[in-house]
Amino acid sequence: MDERAFSAAVAEFEAALDRGEYFPEAWFDRLSLDDAYRLQLALIDGRGDKRIGWKVGLTSRAIQQQFEVHEPVFGCLLADGKLGSGHVFRRDELIAPGFENELCIVMGGDLAPDATPADVAAAVARVHPAFEIIETRGDLTRQLALALADNAQQKGFVLGPAVERAALPELDKVMVSVRINNVEVATGDGSAVLGHPYNSVAWLAAKLAQFGERVKAGDWIMSGSFTRQFPLAKGDRIAAQFAGIGTVTASAV
Repeated sequence: MDERAFSAAVAEFEAALDRGEYFPEAWFDRLSLDDAYRLQLALIDGRGDKRIGWKVGLTSRAIQQQFEVHEPVFGCLLADGKLGSGHVFRRDELIAPGFENELCIVMGGDLAPDATPADVAAAVARVHPAFEIIETRGDLTRQLALALADNAQQKGFVLGPAVERAALPELDKVMVSVRINNVEVATGDGSAVLGHPYNSVAWLAAKLAQFGERVKAGDWIMSGSFTRQFPLAKGDRIAAQFAGIGTVTASAV
């Protein structure tokens, strides 16, 4: 897509969003994934939203199988989406919401595009137990490019207390127990995230470079879910306990 066509596409997507149309039908099967990422970044910058970091999605085999895709994706984290553990959501204000259990990695240093997992480990400042809250605003499986243009389902992220780098366990060995209404619904470990959550961050550094972006000190990075995604229903109380890291909770009314 040349620059003139891209500018026209941005205007069309902005108009669709103003109408509450997140997956504009006129664009079904028309976007490349690269153009979708470019649109995502342009639409967020155009709205003036404060970008504070990144999410990496579709990192675990369970998530990839759930959505019939076979590579990670990225989206943007926005300042108004950062929430504390125990947050209470109003379910009726969300669009078909769901949640994923993740580690949120806060960077203490910049990363080069060719960063290795060892480089990531050296640049991490701290890690939080976290939920990503997503909205199903369209059909991700059939229209992945539109989902990426719509910021990869991102709605918000909920953070528990941090663990500083010096006190971190081996993240690929960290076990999580996910509970909904006090019933355990899933377990998993950090190796589900591309073998190690730092592999996810290294993938992100390389991918962002294709679009003129970098992983920088101060970025918040949701590194990917340990298990499959779950819907968030009215009345749900959710918790994820990460061994050696901590617990994050939220609920919906």
